Amino acid sequence: MIIQTKFHGKQEIAAEDIIHFESGIPGFLHEKEFCILPMTDTPFYVMQSIQTTEVAFIIMEPFQIFPDYEFDLPDELLAGLNFRSDQDLAVFVILTVQEPFNKTTANLQAPIILNQANKKAKQYIINQSLYTTKHLIIQPSVEQGVK
Repeated sequence: MIIQTKFHGKQEIAAEDIIHFESGIPGFLHEKEFCILPMTDTPFYVMQSIQTTEVAFIIMEPFQIFPDYEFDLPDELLAGLNFRSDQDLAVFVILTVQEPFNKTTANLQAPIILNQANKKAKQYIINQSLYTTKHLIIQPSVEQGVK
């Protein structure tokens, strides 16, 4: 199928590449089908709604920038997404892109959990966590020296 995307223009998407959010995602409950498109020469992707051109999220795999990021997934979430193997698990976080870019943040409190084998996904909200919805992806550098 051919879809119009927010950032990539018209794109051909194979039916087997469509990601299904059974309950939508918070704030966009009617948006249940997405595709993930890579952004050239960056670690970022676009999670594009199949239904609505304007609904697209910049996402990334969090472990590249936050190597100590970890959380437990409840058994009912894993069962609901029909995981058969840990190798099928993919985790993404949604970014809030800011200008200037060094103010861009990642939502580590609500990762996207994807079963790559069957393309079922869910945004999982981590309760009682050290993580927030706004973690800087570029840490400010510490200037050293004499004032």
